[in-house]
Amino acid sequence: MKKDKHAVLSILRDKILSGALKQGDRLVEIPTAEMLGVSRTPVRIAFRALEQEGLLTQLPRRGYQVREITNDEIAGSVEVRGVLEGLAARQIVEKGLAGEVIAELKQCLSDGDALFSDRSFNEEKVQTYVEMNRKFHDVLVKGSQNNAIAMALQINEHMPMASVSSLVFNPDESDREYERLYYAHQQHHDIVQAIEAGQGARAESLMKEHAQAAMNRYEQLSKGTTSRTIRSE
Repeated sequence: MKKDKHAVLSILRDKILSGALKQGDRLVEIPTAEMLGVSRTPVRIAFRALEQEGLLTQLPRRGYQVREITNDEIAGSVEVRGVLEGLAARQIVEKGLAGEVIAELKQCLSDGDALFSDRSFNEEKVQTYVEMNRKFHDVLVKGSQNNAIAMALQINEHMPMASVSSLVFNPDESDREYERLYYAHQQHHDIVQAIEAGQGARAESLMKEHAQAAMNRYEQLSKGTTSRTIRSE
């Protein structure tokens, strides 16, 4: 099966997060491409993306090196994202901006409802979920009309597992993964409901809880769960 840029990125990220590629390991385009049976182009794209995520460090001359990743680092970046996105949700209510963003948020909910209507879940559907999820979070942040939040999130996304576009998916446990992602989608419904009802503090709390799911999933992976990571571009 031909591997596209998403698959190559997924495989390499999984190897780093699961410990198959360890701290200090050096990665170079040609050997990595040969190992994966792909051309150098998707490997080059994956290396750059993983550097942006804080998983790789570019070496001065040639190649990349796997960074040290600690639970504290990931927990801190996830907590920061939850705080910032929670603030965005609360400010949407406090500034009286809900009417301007509810329609876009509800469209994301509708798209998600359609995606989850069929319990068969594969990596293609997960990629669709990732894109919908990214849009949902982007609408919330932009809807707050607070540029400082958006700028702070851009900085934070360079930390490991901090981006909402990173998602761990185990294709061998599709039923379990379906339930996990469906629960996250239901959290989206609760968040929109709180914003629409003018409950800023509740929306903020729900966003923080929603962000914590990323840390919970990483802890499962780091304990040896074999998974794949899907990321939208």
